[in-house]
This record gives sequence, structure tokens and C-alpha cells, in this order.
Amino acid sequence: MPDSSGAAAADQYAALPSGLTICFRDHGDRTDPAVLLVAGMGEDLTFWTEPFFAALVARGFRVVAIDNRDVGQSTFVTAPPPALWRQIVARPRGDAYTLADMAQDAVGVLDHLGIARAHLVGRSMGGMIAQTVAATAPERVLSLTSLYSTTGAKKVGQPALSTIRLLAAPPARNRTDAVRAHLRITRHIAGRGYPIDDAAEAAVAARGWDRSAGDPAAGVARQVQAIQRSGDRTAQLSRITAPTLVINGDRDLLVDPSGGTATVKAIRSAQHVVIPGMGHHVPEALVGPITQYISQHAARVGEGGNHVRIS
Repeated sequence: MPDSSGAAAADQYAALPSGLTICFRDHGDRTDPAVLLVAGMGEDLTFWTEPFFAALVARGFRVVAIDNRDVGQSTFVTAPPPALWRQIVARPRGDAYTLADMAQDAVGVLDHLGIARAHLVGRSMGGMIAQTVAATAPERVLSLTSLYSTTGAKKVGQPALSTIRLLAAPPARNRTDAVRAHLRITRHIAGRGYPIDDAAEAAVAARGWDRSAGDPAAGVARQVQAIQRSGDRTAQLSRITAPTLVINGDRDLLVDPSGGTATVKAIRSAQHVVIPGMGHHVPEALVGPITQYISQHAARVGEGGNHVRIS
């Protein structure tokens, strides 16, 4: 994906005051309004895919995507991962970090780049992180788009038992196993209306494995407990004042659509888009519609919306 100079976007690194280093890529014209993309659990920044970056750049955005801590080229923390039993009963270790810590990482990248305010777009766990930024640092947020995410309340947004069984499988320990595991879970959660492209998804998974600076299984386990330690964030979400768009499919076997409904109820004046046939995945066929929703939402914001292109 080219940047504004025409060169391929490269990994860059922000050294944060916390001592962590967060990897990011910066796409598009630096004078355009900024969108910060925050990926889901276990996903590095390339899981957004180059067509997604390109579509947002074409719509008039500067697009910054980050590797969360414990994934990709960002810092893998040194704390031991929680045991499986802790994840099953939702009892995090005492040294677990939280979604608030991950939100500070995202704001730290904005600080590093000198971006005062950005449109936040997060999916799944990334949606939870983006929600947390909007709630705790409202002065940094132009708009919020929460994509197939939830509030942390126990009665909404829960995975199907069939998904839990798949996620309980032994973690991949090599590239081949990682690709197979990704294909298996993505086929399961992608939704009824949009079958996955096996070759494209295999490439995504292989690239993610190759980019990992640490143990992916340990990183995912620590991210799981970050969600669990953060608990029910409904009250926190009620403090969000940024214009908010919530997008989810009508059948999601990883984050039940009730999570999206609960998010809309929690955030004042949030708008809700339910895409028929979509699950917990952004197929190529939905890159155009989803980026158009994001662009139209951003254009409703006074600052930064005046030169965003809608087509």
C-alpha cells in the first residue's frame, strides 16, 4: 500500500513513555483527516488488508494502523500468560494489563505522530480499545466506529459454544498450523452471506505469523485477560460524547450481535448499521460498503469532515 510519496508503507515504531514500543504504518496524505485503525484480538495491523487501507485513502483519509501490544511487531510484555483455567473462569492474573492500558498505547501513537484528534475505527477487541479511548480521552476523538464489538457485559456479545470449542484447541506452534487454525476459525465465524477466500486468508495468516515478534499464543492469552479484567464497561461507554457508529452483522458466532445492540444503547445518539449475511469478518465484498459507512459518518463531524470524499 503506497504512502503519500508513492513508496510502500513500512513498519514504523513509536517508543512510548510506558517503555513499550508500538509498531504502526502510516498511509495517505498527511494533511488529510486521520483515521486510527485498531485490530482485534491476535490480529496484527495487516489483518485490515491493503484494499481496506486503499479504500479509506481514496476517500480522503490519512490512515494509521497499529499493532496492539502482544501482537505483530509491537512489544510482547514479559508477564507470564494466564493459564487456560484462568481464561475459562475469567480470573485474570494480578499482573494483567487492561483495555485502558491498550487505549493509552493507541493515544501514544497519536502523540508520537503529532495527531491531535483522529477518527477511531476498531473491530472486535479493537472496538473495545477504541471505545475506551473515546471514553477516557474524548479530546482526541473526532468520531468512533465500533465494528462487531461489545460492552463487556456478561449477558451480551458472547461467543457461541461451537466457537468456544474451536478456540480451546491447542495453540499453533508453527506457520503451517497457524494458517490451518486461521482458516478453520474464519470459515466458522465469517457469516452466511460471505464465504471466505481461502487463498487470501491463508496469506493473511502466514503474514501475521511471520511478523510476530513474540509468542502469538501467549500474546492472545494476555489480550483475553485484558478484556476479562476490564469487565463490564457499559457505564464507561455512557460517557462517550464522540459521534458513534456501530456496525455488525446479523449473525456473529464470535461476538454475538447483542453486543452491538448493547453498545448502541450505552452510547448516547449512536447510530447502528446491521449488515445482512456478515459475521465476524470483513470480506473483500464489504470493504467498499464499510469504508463508505465510515466516510459518511466522519463527514457528519464538523472538523475533519469537510474534505472527506464520499462516493
